[in-house]
Amino acid sequence: MTLKNKVVLITGATSGIGLEIAKTFAKKGMKIVFNGFGNVEQAISELQAITKEVHYYESDLAKVSDIENMIANIQAKVGSIDILINNAGIQHVSPTQDFDVDMWDKVIAINLSAVFHTMRLCLLDMQKNNWGRIINIASVHGLVASKNKSAYVAAKHAVLGLTKTVALENAEQNITANAICPGWVKTPLVEKQIHAKAIELNIPLDLAKKQLIAEKQPSKEFVDAKDIAQLALFLCSEHAKQVKGAAWNIDGGWVAQ
Repeated sequence: MTLKNKVVLITGATSGIGLEIAKTFAKKGMKIVFNGFGNVEQAISELQAITKEVHYYESDLAKVSDIENMIANIQAKVGSIDILINNAGIQHVSPTQDFDVDMWDKVIAINLSAVFHTMRLCLLDMQKNNWGRIINIASVHGLVASKNKSAYVAAKHAVLGLTKTVALENAEQNITANAICPGWVKTPLVEKQIHAKAIELNIPLDLAKKQLIAEKQPSKEFVDAKDIAQLALFLCSEHAKQVKGAAWNIDGGWVAQ
């Protein structure tokens, strides 16, 4: 089976893990549909250097109506979504008692509720076609907790449960739902945390980066986004058709401790 011409929707794919997955999948001849904020033109340019089948939709994943409109437009203009990769996410760091209520709602909306809404809107076509792949980019924080990340940890733990539920509901069809749980990856989200640590401790960025990794990740190296993209590609292949409801950590040994 070839993945060529399959329609893949990747949320939050203007940079980092999402963009790397988009580029990897584009090289396999898939039709790339993505959303996200940031340097959209740069992301489109990088993808169009690989394939002309690139479609960008501006959509605020915190709003259900935006998600519904985006999915409906993709289905009407590009085709049924064969592969759904929920990658979009935001972070807010604060002790629980001080956690901003609006930020709690926003983290839950984008990191959890948007995952539910994209899946429910894509599943009918996948069931009709008896083929579909859903990959939710969760986090090592879907498996273990860290201080001051209550909303993020809660959302990512919930994403794993949601992924398992969808996997079970579709277990008898050629539809899989799995989660990838990365450790530290050098993405814009993590860059912000490095800068915050450098400011907090009044230390150089290089030292802040080393301290951030060493706190959790025994390999003392960042996970490469290219490796996450290759894992996602494997989970879409026929070789992974019996991988259903897995939470696959790629974390330099973080959870093994």
